[in-house]
Amino acid sequence: MAERRRYWNMEVEQILNTPEMRDLQWSRMKNKMEALYEGASFWRSRMEKAGVTPEQVRTWDDFTDRIPVLTKEEFREYVDECESDMTRIIEGWMGEEANRLVCIAATSGTTGTPTPYSLNKGDLDIWTEFTSRALWRIGIYPGDRVLQAFGLSMFLAGVPMCMSIADYGACSIPVGAEAGTERVLSYAKLFRPKAMMCTPSLAEYMIERAPTSLGEGVDALTLEAVICGGEPGAGIPEVRRKIEEAYGAKLFDLGAGLGCSCDYPEYQGMHWLADDLVMMELVDQESHEPIPIEDGAVGLAVFTTLAGTALLGFRQTIGDIMEVHTSPCSCGGSGFRYRVIGRTDDMLKVKGVMIYPPAIEGVVNKFVPRVTGEFRIVLDEPPPRVVPPLKLKIEFGEGVEPGELESLAEEICEEMHRAVKIRPQITWLKPKTLERFTKKKKLMEKAYEKKSR
Repeated sequence: MAERRRYWNMEVEQILNTPEMRDLQWSRMKNKMEALYEGASFWRSRMEKAGVTPEQVRTWDDFTDRIPVLTKEEFREYVDECESDMTRIIEGWMGEEANRLVCIAATSGTTGTPTPYSLNKGDLDIWTEFTSRALWRIGIYPGDRVLQAFGLSMFLAGVPMCMSIADYGACSIPVGAEAGTERVLSYAKLFRPKAMMCTPSLAEYMIERAPTSLGEGVDALTLEAVICGGEPGAGIPEVRRKIEEAYGAKLFDLGAGLGCSCDYPEYQGMHWLADDLVMMELVDQESHEPIPIEDGAVGLAVFTTLAGTALLGFRQTIGDIMEVHTSPCSCGGSGFRYRVIGRTDDMLKVKGVMIYPPAIEGVVNKFVPRVTGEFRIVLDEPPPRVVPPLKLKIEFGEGVEPGELESLAEEICEEMHRAVKIRPQITWLKPKTLERFTKKKKLMEKAYEKKSR
């Protein structure tokens, strides 16, 4: 067999994060800004409120100084102005392109009205191009089978991903998380896919369920790749180790924008694969001042759609806090790398220290199998401020005796203090007490809501 080319799109992927790409981004950004100003009332209104027209944006500094960042809170205000009428929302967002939609997806809407991902043919082409670049780097090629176990109901990683996998030329097996763990396992065993797509939560839960459901471990599925997204678990070393060892497969991290991790043995973050399609910036979480994309930079991720219509908005943030690295990756692949530190919605402050749930998850998973890895953060008051100590409910592992729990709690507290500078208060739970999730894991238990009822 002839040696495969390095990238799916050799013309573009070789120049990711280069001056040549920056010139292309500028040209496409200017065209996109002009099109939105002329054709989409929502974006024109934002520019008018900021006192700027496309002609006045002559440099990148003009762009970051004068085009405001669209926050989740501002999007909710827009939803309220439209009285939650999704037709009005989409028309203001896309203008005439709203009449040429081929698919509508959305966020889960856990913090309010779902954010729509309204796709015309051009937007779907963007998603397909990204999917193709990611699958090629992962080692999934046209003709391979991919079991799709992300939520199919409205999620961008659901039906649109299935459509993109098919357009790429691979075989999509659309089971979906809604089918339940037992069916996902049975279809994976029946159809023998090369890869499975799902949340890290579902991948972990199937490790628990497989012995009962299949009569054998998940390694019997003979998967070569597990592709996870929707939450940060795939980027947490302890979670990665647990999933890879159980499945005997390579774990890949996907999303939080348009990127995926590489096949280097140690996690290097996700490579941003789509400079030409969607531009990512970093800004300060509070002031929105730009933060240069350079090695080790941390900030709020902001996205600007450069092709299609407005898939990820125009200087829009979905609330992810990213750390980026621009130094060459050990895998040799192109594209700057990024990893999700946390989300603005999930940030907690304990004695002035900012803490994100993925950091706590990483510490807890270091103690598997003495703990199951399942835990909840118990909040007595609305976040982000937490009156110490931070309260955790943690499941202890099978075979752990009650007399061992006090010393185990001390070990966890010491490691937590070393890693995130806090000493939590731990309440122990028996194994399999906490609810498991097939979609995004809910790590916060809002005790204050129960008190108010």
